Amino acid sequence: MAPPAVNLQLLDATVLQPLIAGDLDGARAAAGVALPEEFLAETWLWTLRLGQMIGEPDCAPWLVRAVVVAEGEAAGTVVGHAGFHGPPDPRGMVEVGYRITPEHRRRGHAHAALGELLVYARAHGATIARASISPDNAASLALVGAYGFTEIGEQHDEIDGLELVFERQI
Repeated sequence: MAPPAVNLQLLDATVLQPLIAGDLDGARAAAGVALPEEFLAETWLWTLRLGQMIGEPDCAPWLVRAVVVAEGEAAGTVVGHAGFHGPPDPRGMVEVGYRITPEHRRRGHAHAALGELLVYARAHGATIARASISPDNAASLALVGAYGFTEIGEQHDEIDGLELVFERQI
């Protein structure tokens, strides 16, 4: 079965600032879509990405996007977020990140979001995609496997602990 169609809508500083402040209504108004309440629990991520946007404005299009269902009864529903850790590094590598809200998992939204991320990366000059995943995250491990990522090592993340590192050409 094909993954559902999604759009990745850029979340800029005008959206991240109210999210950091706990103002979901303000963030929704700035985004123009009904961001899920779960977004309020990720202040650390929004703070990190806003700092990147302020420090390096040109990297903003790479950072964070809402995953929005594009078709069907759920069209317009925000089911998570996806983006990159930053623009391509000197070797053309970008690291992907995605999170689907619990009530929307196991429906193909992460699959669709990852596909859109890879299309964007390729179209904007990236040549390598990386994903860092907890060894306990079976769903994400299966997803990157389906997209042809190969394990290249492991790392310890300050927030997430042990992660397996995967890459693929794009």
